[in-house]
Amino acid sequence: MINTNESDSVMSKIYEAYAPSALEYAIDNDSLLPRHNQVYVPSSLEQYFIENLDNLGYDSVDDPVTCNIYKDPNITTPSIHAQLTEYSGFLDSYENATKNFQPIPDLLKEIQTSNNYDVCKTARLDPNINDIRAFFPGDNLCSTQSGFIEPLLPPMRHHGICTDVRAHLYDMNYLVHDFEAMCRTLKPTSKRILIDMGASLLFHAKAGDKAPVQPVVNLINLYKKFGFHFDHIYGFEVTPFEAEKVYKKLITKEYMTSYHWINVGVTKKRKGKLNPLHSIVKQFSEDDLIIVKLDIDTASIEVPLVRQLLEDKDDVYHKLIDQFYFEHHVHQEELAPYWELSMEGTIKDSFELFHGLRKKGIPAHFWP
Repeated sequence: MINTNESDSVMSKIYEAYAPSALEYAIDNDSLLPRHNQVYVPSSLEQYFIENLDNLGYDSVDDPVTCNIYKDPNITTPSIHAQLTEYSGFLDSYENATKNFQPIPDLLKEIQTSNNYDVCKTARLDPNINDIRAFFPGDNLCSTQSGFIEPLLPPMRHHGICTDVRAHLYDMNYLVHDFEAMCRTLKPTSKRILIDMGASLLFHAKAGDKAPVQPVVNLINLYKKFGFHFDHIYGFEVTPFEAEKVYKKLITKEYMTSYHWINVGVTKKRKGKLNPLHSIVKQFSEDDLIIVKLDIDTASIEVPLVRQLLEDKDDVYHKLIDQFYFEHHVHQEELAPYWELSMEGTIKDSFELFHGLRKKGIPAHFWP
């Protein structure tokens, strides 16, 4: 993390770079803002790693090191190393802005009431900045049909694990969400859906508790903070839970009307009832906001499911899924102590899979 003085310096750079005279589009003309590219445009950093996976040794199953790219400029190139360092600073400032953002009301309710999309502006991290790219000056973010997102980078986690793995193992603050762009895709009839494969119900846990806050709970809270309240959450979990404990102690009152607890594992069968990609995702429409998270720690089921998204034989998934989060356990030194025997495949496999999903039209993120 950067210190306060460094953070102030980064923010000064942001405001200087995106002062009104330097904006590509006028701040008072939101209709001209570039939103929802139908063609995926990766950042230059992501493109560099996609083109150099073999050169970096990421095609190996011998648990290659990834954090060295942040320490030694000769592992990549001096210019790429400088860009990684700069991006890390921008990401820290974005994280601070996200943490300091004050929760806003349900955006969809306002759209339903007024049909006025100006409410989407309230999801901006800073009311004085109308484009999330302002927090990442230069060619640092990737453009998708759901707005701008973070580049795919090693170590497939928050870069903080390179200095303190325990502190940042479940840190989600490397993920970038363009909530204003997502808001502008909503229709008055839209439903907001979260499909959670590998569900946890530790809604009451707090940082520092014996049972840590689960990343998916943080994700739900993040979406809520920016005005997205899920109408339906489908939680699939193979570990048995007593129904009484689930409904009396784990699911909070807030989620009683939206949470669907499904205490069975998912299947990779393409048209199986317990394949949520088939039985749930396809039941909704392109006007709905659909978020999918996959983390069941079983490569023999996970990878075929992701391949189904990539192949998209019915040509529907790229039209339906707005964000996809997946923890892909591949051979990597920094995470090997945690993934252990669940590791399968290479970092190259993972980068090509996620990059392929993005090119297909599914904004895919490494999940912690």
